[in-house]
Amino acid sequence: MRIELVRRPQHSALFSALSPFIALFLTLIAGAILFSILGKNPFAALYSYFIEPLTEVWSIHELLIKAAPLILIAVGLSVCFLSNNWNIGAEGQFIAGGIAGSFLPIVFPDFQGWYVLPLMLLLGMAGGAAYATIPAFLKVRFNTNEILTSLMLVYVAQLFLDWLVRGPWRNPQGYNFPETIQFNASAVLPEIWTESGRAHWGFILALIAALAVWFTLSRTLSGFEIKVFGRSARAGRFAGFSAGRLTFFAFLISGALAGLAGIAEVSGAVGQLRTSISPGYGFTAIIVAFLGRLNPLGIVAAGLVLALTYLGGEAAQISLGISEKSARIFQGIMLFFILASDTLIYYRIRIVSHLGDAAAKGA
Repeated sequence: MRIELVRRPQHSALFSALSPFIALFLTLIAGAILFSILGKNPFAALYSYFIEPLTEVWSIHELLIKAAPLILIAVGLSVCFLSNNWNIGAEGQFIAGGIAGSFLPIVFPDFQGWYVLPLMLLLGMAGGAAYATIPAFLKVRFNTNEILTSLMLVYVAQLFLDWLVRGPWRNPQGYNFPETIQFNASAVLPEIWTESGRAHWGFILALIAALAVWFTLSRTLSGFEIKVFGRSARAGRFAGFSAGRLTFFAFLISGALAGLAGIAEVSGAVGQLRTSISPGYGFTAIIVAFLGRLNPLGIVAAGLVLALTYLGGEAAQISLGISEKSARIFQGIMLFFILASDTLIYYRIRIVSHLGDAAAKGA
């Protein structure tokens, strides 16, 4: 006996729209069961996780800070995924953008002025885009699996960042701590509402990027090309579109937005380079992209939800005394239910017995 997935001739548009909400509901149920197993009150735990972080103004600011890189990265990933290019290495492109954008304030700290921050943002985008071209080139030139190459490059970026911060870029007055000098005022992304919290303009950049990509996908020839190739590469070739050019375009957009997220995080939230500048934003953004149905506007809402899991996890660690791993498991559970819901929308499960196979062969 074996289990098969058979593609449905037609899928339900209603359930396709409700899929993210079903996944969220199932995640809450699974979370309540998990907290009960850990010996915690599930209702108090879920309140600490999802409601408590929204009760203070400063906490809303922290939510926007954490949502900004998730939205930026996920919007770029949506372009790749819609074009059937599986960029799993956005975490590395995020780091590459943070490194490239930090070049000016670290190497030339006396270089100050209004033009420094725009140059840093452009360098960050260029760094992320350049790093993303590596798996794109390998796929187009050698037909290499982009999932493996983009993922492996994450570890290269992490190790390179660690070497830079501990070596040539380490702050000589930093008492041997692995960190660079603090960025000067010209190199810091300004806050949105200075009086009420520290949310910075990275969130505004994320909203602008989401609108720009939404317009590109829905109103331009490039967006049409992306959608055609994503649904059928054969149809795209018949239409005269270039698969190689599209691969480079998708990876460049994805890498540039991941790089922008990297330098916005370093400049806005951290203020210096450290050995670790991300708690895994590049990987969590994959969940954000699918939870938002690969729609840039839906990704904005999904990014806020996943950012809440970061804040809620921190709050749960303090109020409930659970470990970081237990808090972060919510993200994995959510991805599982999102993929499971989408799978059951497009496929039905069929159980085939060996007896039935034998009868079929005899016939």
